[in-house]
Amino acid sequence: MSRRITTNLQASRPAAAAARRRRWRRGNAVLETALVIPVLLYLAFGTVEFGHFFYVKHNLQAAAREGARAAIVSSGTNTDVNAAVSGTMTAAGLQSSGYTVTTTPASVSTATTGTSVTVTVGCTWSNVGIRPLRLISASKVVTGTVVMRRE
Repeated sequence: MSRRITTNLQASRPAAAAARRRRWRRGNAVLETALVIPVLLYLAFGTVEFGHFFYVKHNLQAAAREGARAAIVSSGTNTDVNAAVSGTMTAAGLQSSGYTVTTTPASVSTATTGTSVTVTVGCTWSNVGIRPLRLISASKVVTGTVVMRRE
């Protein structure tokens, strides 16, 4: 019978030591979490900000492309260019972004056949940007530029 008591005492000692180690590890996990969460949040919000920047950049490029396509036909005018750009910007949800449209030459209707027509659409990042970490400057001008030859 004394053998059983000794065995039970020996069995309970490692269990108590394991319980102490577990308690110590719980505090370690809280510390590691407190150190890692800010880094993960910074990466996540930075990804959101730069992802939105490239979304806006892509849509400005698409609007410039549509404006250039309207400008290169023989009957194209600046009004057609602005209408095409406006339609694309509205479809992207950027109609109130304060964008500007610039064409070279200034009047596309006077351009001769074979002349390069450049359409640039730009807006300020503060008007369209999601800035959770303010990684991209508010004064950054996002532009889309397309050059096509007039028909």
